[in-house]
Amino acid sequence: MREPLPVGLKLAATLRFLATGNSYPSLQFSFRVEASTICKFIPKVCQAIIAVYKDEVLRCPKTEKMWKEVAAKFSSRWNYHNCLGAVDGKHIAMKKPPNAGSKYHNYKGFHSIVLMAVADAGYKFLYVDVGAEGGASDGGTWSNCSLHDAVEDHRAGVPQPEPLPNDDKPVPYHFVGDDSFALRTWMMKPFSHRSQVHRERIYSYRLSRARRVVENAFGILSHRFRCFLTTMQQHPDNINLITMCACVLHNLLLIRYPHAIPEVDREDPDTYDLIPGRWRLDQQLLGLMPLPGHHSAREAKDQRDYLSHYYMSPAGAVPWQERMVSP
Repeated sequence: MREPLPVGLKLAATLRFLATGNSYPSLQFSFRVEASTICKFIPKVCQAIIAVYKDEVLRCPKTEKMWKEVAAKFSSRWNYHNCLGAVDGKHIAMKKPPNAGSKYHNYKGFHSIVLMAVADAGYKFLYVDVGAEGGASDGGTWSNCSLHDAVEDHRAGVPQPEPLPNDDKPVPYHFVGDDSFALRTWMMKPFSHRSQVHRERIYSYRLSRARRVVENAFGILSHRFRCFLTTMQQHPDNINLITMCACVLHNLLLIRYPHAIPEVDREDPDTYDLIPGRWRLDQQLLGLMPLPGHHSAREAKDQRDYLSHYYMSPAGAVPWQERMVSP
């Protein structure tokens, strides 16, 4: 039998694939390894990376203390309080699997799997769910996630409601998302764009400042691992491994090299005007499409109304918000 391929060569080929999205025949000429061999060891290397690093760098908070640490960073960095994380989904483009029908065909017109993620205030993933078919609805994808079930069943360790800064009424800790998600006391989203009064526009702006972190996390992920800017040719199970591996490496790089972040959305330090990141030019990096018809509980609507009043009041306002919504 021939000598086995060196571990370093397998790792280098896998990282090159993640970083460039080059095809296996292209990697074959770069590393002098048959494409048929490359397609076998790349999923194994990804699986090994996940096994070694996932528990260290991609751990979802499970206690009140850990969730409060996440919320404190949103308060200090994005001026949005009692926030447990920003939730969004990303479509990973792929070649249509054999006999898949329309199961993976999404509203954008291509086949994909969905990466559903929760990000903290520093663009790091707190929770990742990979593998939902692109044809599934966004609400169905999120409702099938284990984190959704844990929060619904009060098993996630979410802290008890606490007053916002300079206020005395307890407000539940909650995630923030876009119109794709159903409104709950633990999931806040912007007001409808069809009819917003001034305080609703202020609240939608404040919430969107916090929610942008997950969009930027996807932007960082896709520009570090440019395989996500291509149409993947692998089997869906292998795409799930590759995606999870990239998310683990994304967190690992943020922890070890926190200042090496590609260009993302940022705010002018003097005027607080938004300067969009270059990744927004790529249409594949957009989130899930908002769908109408979500039923919102009365309690959740009341909570959102209260938050809109709070962020308009002297207790919760920031100096630049009026100018941002009414230039």
